[in-house]
Amino acid sequence: MVTSTSKFIVKVVLYAGLALVALAQIFPLIWMFNFSLLKSGDFFGSYILKWPEPFQWKNYSDAFNFGHVPAYLLNSVIVTVVVIAVTVVVSLMLSYVIARIDWKWNKYLAGLVMICMIVPIYATLLPNFFIFTNTKLIDTYLALILPNIAFMIPISVFIFMGFMQTTPRAIEEAAVIDGLNLLGVVFRIIFPISKPVIASVTVLTFMSTWNEFIMAVTYIRSDTFKTLPFSLIQFTGQYASNYGAQFAVMTIIALPSVLLYMMFTEQITNSLTAGAVKG
Repeated sequence: MVTSTSKFIVKVVLYAGLALVALAQIFPLIWMFNFSLLKSGDFFGSYILKWPEPFQWKNYSDAFNFGHVPAYLLNSVIVTVVVIAVTVVVSLMLSYVIARIDWKWNKYLAGLVMICMIVPIYATLLPNFFIFTNTKLIDTYLALILPNIAFMIPISVFIFMGFMQTTPRAIEEAAVIDGLNLLGVVFRIIFPISKPVIASVTVLTFMSTWNEFIMAVTYIRSDTFKTLPFSLIQFTGQYASNYGAQFAVMTIIALPSVLLYMMFTEQITNSLTAGAVKG
């Protein structure tokens, strides 16, 4: 028989292991914030963390003043909000068509969406550049918005479909009997009950779009449309770099993602496991 002492030891070991895993996960954030408060001369040494003497809050003021953070932040918000809104709406409608409506092209459409998931986003970097150049979309918001939407829709549809497979049709059938049309069913019935999935798709889309830099540096030239990651370049020189300000910018970039993920952790877990068990 397992004694209460053995159970206690197992529980202590389990929680200690989980605490170590959690610490390993959050340590990069702690390290980044710590280095954002150091002087540039304090970055070289054998230590992993160092207590700032004194705290260099000037790094954050430099980030805002010389890194163009306010303007670039606004551009990031515009691009991210549009990408999230379009991705959620289109993915919800497309997943409903695939999961709920029976027609001869249904399986082919579902297969096409799944195939799109295996295409790396940066494999289209050069083709998109030529397309955007010919269509005058280089150096515009659309050059960042359209590729992000295109590559977030397949995974979003997959998540929505997993949720709809566990949702009974009775509510929708009753709504149709009451005279609700197809769009009404999607936005007045499915949309409200899909809040956990919408939260998950929102967070995944936010993190993918907010942190994107390769496409931005390829398609954007003028300061008018540059996004927040461009602030890092402002503190990189040919012979020297302001590392403190760079770490401050990285902290500013990471903070919204961390807060958003913490706010919707439960919804993300529920949505990703929604299709795991059917009953």
